[in-house]
Amino acid sequence: MEYLRAFLCGGLLCAAGQLLIDRTNLTPARILTGYVVTGVLLQAVGIYQSVVDWGGAGATVPLLGFGYSLAKGVAKAVAEQGALGILTGGLTATAGGIAAAVVFGLLAALVSRPGYKR
Repeated sequence: MEYLRAFLCGGLLCAAGQLLIDRTNLTPARILTGYVVTGVLLQAVGIYQSVVDWGGAGATVPLLGFGYSLAKGVAKAVAEQGALGILTGGLTATAGGIAAAVVFGLLAALVSRPGYKR
C-alpha cells in the first residue's frame, strides 16, 4: 500500500506540473522554481509534513520535496544554532541531492556528445 500511495502522490504532483506546462505560458524553469518555493511555503505553514507522511517518497522526491527538505533543514539548524542556521541549514539538509546532481550532470556531459541548436 505504501508503494501505491507514493505512486499516486508523485504522479499527481507530476501531472499538475505537466498541466501547468500544457495549459499556461509558464516556462518549465518557472514551474520548477515555483514547485521548490511552494514546497518551502507548505512546510513553513506545516501542511507538507502530512503530505509526506501519506505519500512517502512520492512527496519527497519531486521538487516540492526539495523545498520541503530545505525548509526542514533550516528549521532544524535554527533550533540548534540560532540565526546562523538560516544560512547553513538548507545546504546541510540538501547536500546529498545537490552533490548527486553535480556528479550525474558531469557524467552525462562526459558521456554525451554536445549538440548545437540552429
